[in-house]
Amino acid sequence: MSILPVFAQTSAATTTGPSPFGTLFMFGSIFAIFYFLVIRPQSKQRKDHETKVMALKKGDQIVTVGGIVGEVVHIAAGLKDGAPVSGLNDHVTIKSGDSRLIVTRGRIAAVGADDPGTP
Repeated sequence: MSILPVFAQTSAATTTGPSPFGTLFMFGSIFAIFYFLVIRPQSKQRKDHETKVMALKKGDQIVTVGGIVGEVVHIAAGLKDGAPVSGLNDHVTIKSGDSRLIVTRGRIAAVGADDPGTP
């Protein structure tokens, strides 16, 4: 009687593949961590910024994406079917020093920055 068939039977019985539920749980956990650490805060920050930009009014201090600091002088709403509609493509006239510039709302990086160093 040989001992090899006994070892072969016990090793075959103990070697099972990884559980598919464990793998799914691992990927689900990674996605949940990624969602709560990256996606959710970024979308919340984007919505807050868009709300601030859409609430612009005359006299607000802004910083453009290009780094120009200025004060809002005039806001011209865009037209859709002949009616004025506010959106991120509205033209905003700003005064920076002695110059006046026209930028679109979508190119405004920060609203309410009194000090250029703190957007």
